[in-house]
Amino acid sequence: MVVEPTTSPNPLAVLRQLEWRVRHAVENVLSGEYRSTFRGRGMEFDQVVKYEFGDDVRDIDWNVTARLGEPYRKKFVEEREVTVLLVFEDSPSLRFGSGAQSKREALLELAGLVMLLGAVNRDRVGFVHAAPGGNLLREPVRGRGAILHAAATLLARPAPGPADGPAEIPWRFLARAAPKHSVLLWLGDFPPRAEPEGWPVLQQRYQTMGFRVDDPWDRALPPGESFAAYDPTAGRLVTIEGSAAERAAHAEWHARREAAWQALFPDRLSRLAVGTAQNRLEALVRFFQARMLRRAPR
Repeated sequence: MVVEPTTSPNPLAVLRQLEWRVRHAVENVLSGEYRSTFRGRGMEFDQVVKYEFGDDVRDIDWNVTARLGEPYRKKFVEEREVTVLLVFEDSPSLRFGSGAQSKREALLELAGLVMLLGAVNRDRVGFVHAAPGGNLLREPVRGRGAILHAAATLLARPAPGPADGPAEIPWRFLARAAPKHSVLLWLGDFPPRAEPEGWPVLQQRYQTMGFRVDDPWDRALPPGESFAAYDPTAGRLVTIEGSAAERAAHAEWHARREAAWQALFPDRLSRLAVGTAQNRLEALVRFFQARMLRRAPR
């Protein structure tokens, strides 16, 4: 079983290795339409602003550009900045992994990829790291350097210990932590439980999405009669007998977990579950492409 090392790779180095893959995905696969998954492009003219790298060239105002000697583009009234607020719910159960990588390592990579996507698309990105020992907030910022630094801070957060209890997510604070219609992205293990107090209010204020990472053993116990596994919540090795009763209990837990997950995010395109062995960037690209297809005019 995976036991996370006491020292981790440099988060900035890890993020820079991921960044070129994110840029390639945005420029060659998502084709600049990633933003349309969060809001539509307005058609009512508002004003002329300086053209920045990455803006749609179709919006360039050639008359103003010729007169001023530098590129300007038209801005529309419905066009507004996207703010993405990640809520990373850390828990001891995320430290489990039946393969080469723990769920926590994979989920942190997924969080880093989302933050890099925001940086490439000139969004404002912030996060809340909710952990048993206390919470850390980084207000939404814009710009590659600032977002890269925020992402590195999140990736460097220490993992909860086996004896730590559940995280306390500051839901009341989050109700005013970002502008209305921002994207609230909740990443966690999502055990079966009741929805948090005030969740319907948050769903009305924000565009809510849920991302989680599943270990293969989350979905089904491995075949075999008996095997040992490290339980990160208990901090010790346990023996799974593989009995019919254990498998029935696991299946019942899995069904309750899925029901709670779907109740939190009823729209199937507002939730993403990725396996620890899956390519996280490819899963993100498919997720955003599916959202774009739904928004496309028919």
